[in-house]
Amino acid sequence: MTASGAVWRNWSRTEEVRPRRVERPTSAGAVQRAVVAAARSGLPIKAVGAGHSFTGIAVAPGVQLDLSALSGLIGVDGERKRVTLAAGTRLYDIPALIEPLGLAMPNLGDIDRQSISGAISTGTHGTGAEFTGIAGQVRGAVLVTGDGSLLRISESENAELLPAVALGLGALGILVEVTLQCVDCFVLHAQERPIPLGGLLEAEPTEHGSLADRVRSSDHFEFYWFPHTRTAVSKTNTRLPASASTAPLSPFAYWLDDVVLSNGVYRATCAAAVAVPTIIPRINGMAERLMGNREFSDRSHRVFATRRTVRFREMEYAIPAECVPDALRDIMRLIDERGWRISFPIEVRFARGDDLWLSTAQGRDSGYIAVHRYYREAPTEYFEAVEQIMLGYGGRPHWGKMHTRQSEDLRAMYPHFDDFLAVRDRLDPQRVFANLYLNRVLGE
Repeated sequence: MTASGAVWRNWSRTEEVRPRRVERPTSAGAVQRAVVAAARSGLPIKAVGAGHSFTGIAVAPGVQLDLSALSGLIGVDGERKRVTLAAGTRLYDIPALIEPLGLAMPNLGDIDRQSISGAISTGTHGTGAEFTGIAGQVRGAVLVTGDGSLLRISESENAELLPAVALGLGALGILVEVTLQCVDCFVLHAQERPIPLGGLLEAEPTEHGSLADRVRSSDHFEFYWFPHTRTAVSKTNTRLPASASTAPLSPFAYWLDDVVLSNGVYRATCAAAVAVPTIIPRINGMAERLMGNREFSDRSHRVFATRRTVRFREMEYAIPAECVPDALRDIMRLIDERGWRISFPIEVRFARGDDLWLSTAQGRDSGYIAVHRYYREAPTEYFEAVEQIMLGYGGRPHWGKMHTRQSEDLRAMYPHFDDFLAVRDRLDPQRVFANLYLNRVLGE
């Protein structure tokens, strides 16, 4: 199906474009035909998913491919606990497809609106010292390359390309299938508790344990801190077998915590803070007291993902995990020295190192520090100042979140950067899949 392009905007409203045309393929063959046609007409072509990237990575000024119709379960390898999914499958649809098989994804981020291809292509991740990002779960893929060919990649077929294709930024081709390594279904026991931030960042353990201790001893640990407060809201998720009893949030508790407080009230307070920034410390103090003090257990996907309806902008950097306390202290000093009023919390998560060429966790266990601003607030000054702090710790920017780095900066951050570019030259020599963002971060 082909249509004239209307204006497309991403979720955070940081990017918009009017594609020359929009196509909605229903098969791999249709994707191949679209790529060939775009190349012949001299138009770049890009796939778009949920639009949850804050960068222009999915912006398609030429031909925009909406892969929503390429969705669902394609194949199952029960013995190896692997599933093959159509590339447009949304993360929130995957549990219903694989739970009847007794399978679950090993880890997820806290937003599940993305397509599986978009999530792996941008480096989406959750938290957990023993778990990689979602791209680390990829064991195979099928993509359409720049000349319209269908390329299959697995451990036995073109295996040398897997470290590039599993996290390919959309620069190597249009993904049409993704094969994931799954695990047996499991339950998560969630504990959300406020703890003193100062003690958490101390090198020596306190009564709550040092940050390193908490990360190492927990299956999934993260915390967020509202600037102008002294408390971190911690989230600790413990994995239990599928047979474990569950105690999910009641409908009322879910409605009160996740709908009313975390989204409804918070949206109103953020809007008020735009008009009167001086009230932000008081608002953050209220949020600190109202949020993050509950315990429940449920199927894994129901605990990993949370509902986010307050629109915001985000920048996130990956740094060596052991550097997180010092980096966070630097950010706290920055906010105080500049006299900024920051309404949105800073989020801190962790991931195991991996061997994917453009993974932000490539070759090192990583801590992720994410800063946010309400979408009606100007983020530039805050983000760029924090970015300089992150760069001082060897930081790598999340590909789908705002940053200012360019190809020469990124080459110094990634040992396999030029290897990735060589694969790009092989699979898309005419730059059929290029756009302004990819030109900036990879070069033309």
